[in-house]
Amino acid sequence: MSAPLLSDKSAVVYGGGGAIGGAVARVFAREGARVFIAGRTQAKLDVVARDIAEAGGTVETAQVDVLDQRAVEKHADAVAAQAGGIDIALNAVSVMHDQGTPLADLSVDEFMRPVDGFLRTLFITSKAVARHMGHGRPGVVLTLSEPGSKLAVGGILGHSVSAAGKEAFTRVLAAELAPAGVRVIGIRPHAVVDAPAAGSYTGDLFKPLAAAAGQSVQEMLDGGGMAQGTLLKRLPTLSEIAETAAFLASDRAGAMTGAIVNLSAGALVD
Repeated sequence: MSAPLLSDKSAVVYGGGGAIGGAVARVFAREGARVFIAGRTQAKLDVVARDIAEAGGTVETAQVDVLDQRAVEKHADAVAAQAGGIDIALNAVSVMHDQGTPLADLSVDEFMRPVDGFLRTLFITSKAVARHMGHGRPGVVLTLSEPGSKLAVGGILGHSVSAAGKEAFTRVLAAELAPAGVRVIGIRPHAVVDAPAAGSYTGDLFKPLAAAAGQSVQEMLDGGGMAQGTLLKRLPTLSEIAETAAFLASDRAGAMTGAIVNLSAGALVD
């Protein structure tokens, strides 16, 4: 039996009570990492923590507003002091935003909501953890984006710009942190088929799109139009994203940085 991928690693997951963040935190813990999950809603964090603890993993929770830079830095400092540093960090924070509204009907606030929200949290969390990584202790920063970063589809202006911004942020940060031995890798999943059932905000996000197609959100994701637009005729799962994240965070992916890993099931072809 091979050794766990992340033995003796410390991992911080922001948005750790959410669908993707929770799935990744569970796999990180299963692979031997000491996991610190942070987010806005303690009850959601507690569910993930209970699952990890029942499976024999090590986890701690913290209620943190990721838009509060001082609070995030204080939490990262505390984690680093307790664990002797930070090896892995993932920002899986969600920001509710508009999809489906064309430019003529879109307000500047609606356009900027995902741009400011996603990129602000990514900047704040990355800055907080980066100073506790590298310099003899290799580190990994993982980011999340979406196929909207490259798709030319009407009605997703703010969403697409924010996704493209997250990928640009990933590439530039990889260049900045490489000399310290820190890798930065983006993960680009498509809409996740089982995320709404796990409590993801995408259940509400996709309701208008599904209603316009005369479908439920689950019908749209599970074999509907969104799935049919991929080469595999299906959408990625939470498990696939989490397992990929664990591999990327491990030493087995030690030569990877500045990359965007395509988990779109073929909605985009690199």
